[in-house]
This record gives sequence, structure tokens and C-alpha cells, in this order.
Amino acid sequence: MAWGLENKRIWVAGHRGMVGSALVRRLAGEPCEVITAGRETLDLTRQAEVETFIAETRPDAIVLAAARVGGILANDTYPVDFLVQNLQIETNIFAAAHASDVDRLLFLGSSCIYPRLAPQPIAEDALLTGPLEPTNQWYAIAKIAGIKLAQAYRKQFGRNYISAMPTNLYGPGDNFDLRSSHVLPALIRKAHEAKQRGDAAITIWGTGTPRREFLHVDDCADALVFLLKSYSGDEHVNVGSGRDLTILELAQKVCATVGFAGTIRTDPAKPDGTPRKLMSNGKLRAMGWTPTISLDEGIADTYRWFLTHKAEEPLS
Repeated sequence: MAWGLENKRIWVAGHRGMVGSALVRRLAGEPCEVITAGRETLDLTRQAEVETFIAETRPDAIVLAAARVGGILANDTYPVDFLVQNLQIETNIFAAAHASDVDRLLFLGSSCIYPRLAPQPIAEDALLTGPLEPTNQWYAIAKIAGIKLAQAYRKQFGRNYISAMPTNLYGPGDNFDLRSSHVLPALIRKAHEAKQRGDAAITIWGTGTPRREFLHVDDCADALVFLLKSYSGDEHVNVGSGRDLTILELAQKVCATVGFAGTIRTDPAKPDGTPRKLMSNGKLRAMGWTPTISLDEGIADTYRWFLTHKAEEPLS
């Protein structure tokens, strides 16, 4: 299936987020028009507002990159927010898209949809085969619902709606707030601030042994545009690098990039989360797509962005 972007109007929902802004950058190189709407003009949790917006703008396709997101601490602290707000965003956009006869929609999920102890690397068919990681189950349930919504609209109405499951993403536009950020940007901020203060050590959450996979957001955006153009299937598609490393190894890479030469301490009293989370990227690779940005390159790129945009914020 080939779906050309020529003269198409593409609404990127969540264009100010890390993934959404990367998508806007990537789509700038395509012969299409990108539609955006900020929170000040469109509340995605309000059904009537979403219906009106889609009916008036008439997009040819929607990439649903909007979500309430955060790390372990945020997920564990605000379970209602993560479950309800994400469900509202998804159901509102899917329903309004169908009502306005938008026949192409790409929903973005998350690798946390998979069982906590899923066989590694995790293939797409591992979905719903075991218990979720308790610390982010609320977000995971909402994302699973989004996948099922895409499948339901395809089954009941024949809609060309698809889902993609990105792995842990990072890059320009990331969230560096230590109260709500994911591990890689949190490590960049910790290492940078420790270097500025002249600290002898930094402390990372947990034992440092969990293994995680990371993908630069620009690689993710390229994969999503690839899927938008070429994929039409019921099953969601993993979007990852196919490689993982321990959190301690990640911290060492970050410290080397930032120039922090102190000790890295672990805090086993803090939660580790899922022991390992590496997704199989075999399905996407077989379609002809592979990432191009190495982790070392990506961390350096992200740190440069941090220095330009975030380093002047007050130290934590």
C-alpha cells in the first residue's frame, strides 16, 4: 500500500511535544501542508472542540502524537491524570476523525504497552500476554486502548487507521524537568548540574542494571513518515533501534558527553521499573526502514540542544 503525501493536509496533534515537533521538521521536506493547533486554541480533552477543529480544517490525515507523558515518578504520582487524559485525547480524535471522514490516522503508542516480563526482544504479538509494569500501567492501559481503537475503526468502518509503538525516545525538545522527565534527559540534567556545582558524584535511581533501548526522535519521525506513506495493517508496528544497554552504561555515556568526571552512585531503594525492555524492530526493518543516528551522536546532539534551551534554568 502506498499513500502519497502530495498536496495532502496533515494534522500533527501534539506538535509542540518532542515527537510532534520532530514530525513537523520531517514533514517540512515533504510536498504536503502541515496543520497544527496549540493548547491555547484547542483542548484535546474536549470532544466538541476537537470535532469543530477537524470539521473546519478538513485534514487528509492525522498523526496522533499528543499525550500526557512522564517518567516513573510522574506516572506513579498521577495515575488518574495519565489514564483519563490520554483516553480522552484518543477517543475524541478518533471519533471526530471518523465523523469528518478522515480516512488516514497514525496513532502513537509506547513500548510500556507490553508485559513487564515479555520475552526479549519484544515482538508485536506480545501485546496482552502478561501483566504490565505496575509503575506505569495507567499510561500503558490508555495506549493499549488507542491501539484497539484503531483496530476497531478499521474493523467496523474500514478506516485506514494504523498504530506505531516507539521505544524510549530522546532528543531536541525533550523534557529535562527532574520531577517528570524520562531517564536520558534526567541524566543529562543531573550530570550537567553536578559538573556546574563541582560535585564529586551523582546518584541514579535503582540498581543501574535494567536494560533500555533508545531511539533519537528524528529517527522516530522518519520512521513514522515512512509508515504513513507505506503501511496499512491491523497490527501495530514497533519503532526502535534494536539495541539496548544498562541504565548504568547509559549514565556513563551521558557523563562522558557532558564532561562530568565524578562517581556514579546507584540507589537500590528507588524502583528499577521493568528489568529489560528491548523491542523487536524486525517488522519495520523488513519493510525497508532502519535508524541512522547512533546513541553517542544522539546524546551529543541532545546535550547541545539542552545547553542552548534549558541550561539557563535554575539548578535543581
